[in-house]
Amino acid sequence: MALKLGDTVPDFVADSSVGPIKLYEYIDNSWAILFSHPNDFTPVCTTELGAVGKLMPEFEKRGIKVLALSCDEAERHRAWIEDIESFSEAKANITYPIVADPEREVAVKYGMLDPDEKDKAGMPVTARAVFVIGPDKRLKLSILYPATTGRNFSEILRVIDSLLLTANYSVATPVDWKHGEDCMVLPSIPNHTANELFPKGFRTVPLPSVCYGSVV
Repeated sequence: MALKLGDTVPDFVADSSVGPIKLYEYIDNSWAILFSHPNDFTPVCTTELGAVGKLMPEFEKRGIKVLALSCDEAERHRAWIEDIESFSEAKANITYPIVADPEREVAVKYGMLDPDEKDKAGMPVTARAVFVIGPDKRLKLSILYPATTGRNFSEILRVIDSLLLTANYSVATPVDWKHGEDCMVLPSIPNHTANELFPKGFRTVPLPSVCYGSVV
């Protein structure tokens, strides 16, 4: 069964490019992103993992633990890293672990398998899944891409910024919001309470309906 937002994500122990990993111990009390890819040594996956390598300073600045995963063996992951680092225009170092899941145990638990994409043995491989996990080990966000579509990890960072903000403040973020831009007071909060929560002030935006949106 696919994971739903708010579900506690399954813990697992698996080999990886940096040795054995136990998910909960690796995450500890941090936020984390676990993302899967179909196969090692493939063009789209190489660009994706290189992009994440270049963005690692941004993930680290936000306190985000990063893990990749595919159904290939850990030894194959380690061999592939040389290709990823060579291809990356910024010569990114792949310092985050790539989890090995050849038996599809993690993929099944997380609902990552793509029935339309199979390896040479006819076994289904992982789709381009993204899971953002909170310090409470609950699923905060999930996105699923087909094998033919590479992900935009700058967008995923933007979403993480929103998750971090809204986890700590009674706000929501509007369309195309970026860190540092105006966000919205939750509509369930009356103005007198908002005055206490946001002493620096907020503004209201009049609309034709009877409802008003508060912006901070």
